[in-house]
Amino acid sequence: MKRIDLYIMRQLALSLLAVTVGLAALVWLTQSLRFIELVLDRGLSIWVFLELTGLLLPSFFGVILPITTFVVTLFTYVRLASDRELVVMRAAGLSQWQLARPALLVAMGAMGICFVLNLWITPASHQAFREWQFEIRNQMAGLLLQEGVFSSVGEELTVYARDRDSAGTLYGILVHDSRERGAPVTILAESGRIITTPQGPRVTLFNGQRQQVERVVQPDGTTTMRLSVLAFQENSLDLARASRNEGQRFRNAQERTLGELFHPEDGVSMRDRGRFLAEAHQRLTGPLTTITFALLALAVALSGQFRRFGGGLNLIIGSLLMVGLLAVGLSIGNLAARQAALIPLVWLHALLPGMASAWVISGMPGVPDQMRGFAR
Repeated sequence: MKRIDLYIMRQLALSLLAVTVGLAALVWLTQSLRFIELVLDRGLSIWVFLELTGLLLPSFFGVILPITTFVVTLFTYVRLASDRELVVMRAAGLSQWQLARPALLVAMGAMGICFVLNLWITPASHQAFREWQFEIRNQMAGLLLQEGVFSSVGEELTVYARDRDSAGTLYGILVHDSRERGAPVTILAESGRIITTPQGPRVTLFNGQRQQVERVVQPDGTTTMRLSVLAFQENSLDLARASRNEGQRFRNAQERTLGELFHPEDGVSMRDRGRFLAEAHQRLTGPLTTITFALLALAVALSGQFRRFGGGLNLIIGSLLMVGLLAVGLSIGNLAARQAALIPLVWLHALLPGMASAWVISGMPGVPDQMRGFAR
C-alpha cells in the first residue's frame, strides 16, 4: 500500500473514530435523560442506570456509523481539494479510483463493524434492554410510583398516590386493575405501603373500597353490567404481575435474531411477520449503505474542476443529497414494514445511489463530453 493511501486512511480513520464516538455519546446522553429520575428520586443504583442505558449504545453505533462515514469522507476530501493536495496527487498520475481507494477501504471496515452490530450485538443488547425494562416495571414497580402522578405499571395496571412521606407510606391511593379480562377493578384507599416479597413488590392498602364492574347474564339472555362495592380495612395487591400475559412477553423485531425474523414461530400475526421481514432486510442492507454513502461523498468531492474557494459548494450539495437519501430511506422502511411487496425498494435505496456515484467517479462513461462538462 502506498504512503499516500496510508496518509489519507489515517486522517479518515481518526476522524471517523472521533466523530462517531462523539455523536454516539451525544445521542446516548439525550436518550439517558429519561432514566436519570430513577437514580435521583427513586433510588435506582447508578450501576444499574449505566448498564441499562449502555445497552442502547450498539443500536446507536449501527445507525450513526454509515452517516459519519459519509461526513468524514466528504469533509476530508473537500479539505484535500481546498489545500490543493488532490491537484498534486492527480499530477503525480493517480486516477479517480486510486484517490478513492483509501476512503473505500475505511468504508469497508466500517461496513464490517455494522454487519457485526446489526446481526449479533444489537439484537442481543436490545433484548437485554427490554428484559431490564420488564423487570423494572414489574419487580421494581415501587420505584416507578410517584406522588401526584398516574403511574402505569405494565400495560394493564395504573396506580395513583396523592402523597408519599419520608417513611415510604402512600396516601390517597387509587388503583385501576384491568388484568382480569372483562372484570376491571378500581380500588380506593386512604393509605398504603409497598412491601418487597420474593415474588416481587406488593402494596398493602388500608381503609378503602374495592369496586368491580361485572357482566351479568339475565334469564332472558340479555347482558347487563353490575357494580359490586366491597369495603375493607386491609387489602393486598400484587404489583409484580403487571400484565396477564407477563409470562409470554412478546419480543419485538429489534430483539430477534436474523433467523427468527425470516422464520418466526407459529402464532405470530401476519402484520408482525411483515414487520419482521422488513426488519431482516433492513439489517442486511443497512451496512451496505456505508459503502454507498462513502461513494456519494467521493462523487461530490472528486467530481468537477478545482475551485480555490469552492469547497463550501460541494459540502452543501453533499449534505443536501445525504439528507434526501436519509428521508427517502426512512419513508421506504416504514412503507416496507406495512407492505412486504415494497421490500425490494429497501435494496434499491441501499445500492442504486452507490452505483450512480461510482458511475460519476468513473467520469460518467457514455455521456458526451459537452454534457459531462455541463454536469460538472
